[in-house]
Amino acid sequence: MNDWGYAQAHPDEEFAKLHLFSMKKRQDGEDIEFTITVKEFYTPKDPALKFFAQADKQTNQKVLPFTPSGWGITLLGALEECVKAVNRFPYHKPESTTVGA
Repeated sequence: MNDWGYAQAHPDEEFAKLHLFSMKKRQDGEDIEFTITVKEFYTPKDPALKFFAQADKQTNQKVLPFTPSGWGITLLGALEECVKAVNRFPYHKPESTTVGA
């Protein structure tokens, strides 16, 4: 039972339960860790958009930065879409900027 949703006073609040997942993307001999947050909306505006997943890092930063995400009617569906999106483009480490004294 989703009794947590009763804390929502009005549907406009878009109350959501958060589910956290971690994955590693193997690239160029290194592991890049991504944290994926899936929001489970109590009263979604569209029933087909009950779950929304989004990664904590962008990919494709050198061309056109892309934030991996995915929607679904199930948690698994949204999570799978986000994982596919993480793997769609390469990840580039941010260049370190050091300030000289």
